[in-house]
Amino acid sequence: MRIEELYQLYLQHPSVQTDTRKLKNGDLFFALKGDNFNGNKFALQALEKGAAYAIVDEADENNNERIILVDDVLSTLQQLAKHHRLQFSIPFLAITGSNGKTTTKELIHAVLSSHFRTYTTEGNLNNHIGIPLTLLKVKADAEMAVVEMGANHQKEIAGYCTYTLPTHGLINNVGKAHLEGFGGIEGVKKGKGELYDFLRETHGSIFINTDFGYLVDMSKGIEKQISYGTDGATTTGALVSSEPFLIVKIEQQPGIELINTQLVGDYNLPNVLAAVAVGLHFGVPSEKIKTAIEEYHPSNSRSQLIELNSNTIILDAYNANPSSMKLAIENFARLAAPKKVLMLGAMAELGDESEAEHLNIIDLINQYQWDKVVLVGGDFAKTPHLFEFFNSSSEAREWFKNQHFTNTHLLIKGSRSMKMEEILG
Repeated sequence: MRIEELYQLYLQHPSVQTDTRKLKNGDLFFALKGDNFNGNKFALQALEKGAAYAIVDEADENNNERIILVDDVLSTLQQLAKHHRLQFSIPFLAITGSNGKTTTKELIHAVLSSHFRTYTTEGNLNNHIGIPLTLLKVKADAEMAVVEMGANHQKEIAGYCTYTLPTHGLINNVGKAHLEGFGGIEGVKKGKGELYDFLRETHGSIFINTDFGYLVDMSKGIEKQISYGTDGATTTGALVSSEPFLIVKIEQQPGIELINTQLVGDYNLPNVLAAVAVGLHFGVPSEKIKTAIEEYHPSNSRSQLIELNSNTIILDAYNANPSSMKLAIENFARLAAPKKVLMLGAMAELGDESEAEHLNIIDLINQYQWDKVVLVGGDFAKTPHLFEFFNSSSEAREWFKNQHFTNTHLLIKGSRSMKMEEILG
């Protein structure tokens, strides 16, 4: 079946699902397969559960007329997403980066949706499956779209751009994330820079944090640049306080002079400035920008502030890499608090540099005074230190329950695989 024909079916059934457990009546079921699953085996089950059609890439011996055979289901999903994307002439803003891209995306969405009908990536569905699903959820009434792009190897973002076709882009930073897949920090720059490459070739626009010289270097040749940062940018702002919530001063913007956020950590300053810059560029009224950012609540273990009895917990356990771990520790060290406890899970996907990067974190920890330090799992087991160590978050949870902390501030952070949030459960 040609994509144009499949698109007509999509217009009749504009809800796409890849998981039979989440199917609703009238959905189109795309039978994806991977190393450990094969959606083709669930095509008939999907139809029985109410799917209008099932798209498969393995022949159906039952010759069911509602089962559509294609060469490759994933490629077809991406082509369908591109065909849908081509129906729009609205701004499509793509966001990538090493640290904080989901928070940046959510802040920008909050700002834009306060004034425009805006669609965005749900959660962190920012990969080769999540991005086409995001595009296919953009409805005809859309005035703006914001798409998050995650990546752990080169050529990945370049591939996303071929069907997302962004008109605007934002790389919020480049750090030591997914070093194993990218092949080192220069590989990370090259991989993230594929978004700039696409916009350079298509004469698109970028929002750029000019505080980061490497982004300025990477952006050379892109004519349309909207800058933000702490000095000399189109949108400038400064840190007022982060004890513990971030307060930001915006320069020369009546109606947004001071933003009292519900974000923890001064490392969120660039994320707030990005949201302000995007809002101002697209004509969102200043008062709406301020209100949208101030009403945004972080969730899903991202820089959450939790009050537990007399204790204050900063839960930042959605992910971790050497760059974000360093920023979180330094921010926590600056926080005025009577007692501080660090509970850090190991960092993943660092390849040959993993042990050295974990040792760097231990060296950083040793520069400050803490009441307790707990390290959990991974290559923290291979590095010399004098701190408490546990193999898993469940072991750390038992230790935590027996400490009976009072009037204590705790930072809990680690890679997703460490499930550090379970310490509190």
